[in-house]
Amino acid sequence: MSGGRKHRVLIVEDEDNIAIALDYLMSREGYEHDRIDTGRGALERIRETRPDLVLLDVMLPEVSGYEICQEVRADKGLGDVKILMMTARGSAMERRKGLALGADGFIAKPFELRELREEVHRILDGETA
Repeated sequence: MSGGRKHRVLIVEDEDNIAIALDYLMSREGYEHDRIDTGRGALERIRETRPDLVLLDVMLPEVSGYEICQEVRADKGLGDVKILMMTARGSAMERRKGLALGADGFIAKPFELRELREEVHRILDGETA
């Protein structure tokens, strides 16, 4: 990255094996990153840390990714936080719902790391889908 600060990414994922893969990828890409493994507390963490990007699982214990996405989008102070939603279901309807709620991108699990990496770069580099 040229001169600027590192992008900060918050991973909201309850499955350890997926979180480990995401952690590896974020480290390799040079992003600062953090993880929370439940929907409860995710919004507070987003408000505290102001990440550039949230990798947000749809199916979370306690509070769904859709609810978190909606809350982030309702908070004007978080307008510059990007959201990439991840779901094991990955149907067109799920995707439309996520995008309608204000997600910047949507990726179906299991995903190829290369595919995720490209989507993260697309969102953080400001390109539109």
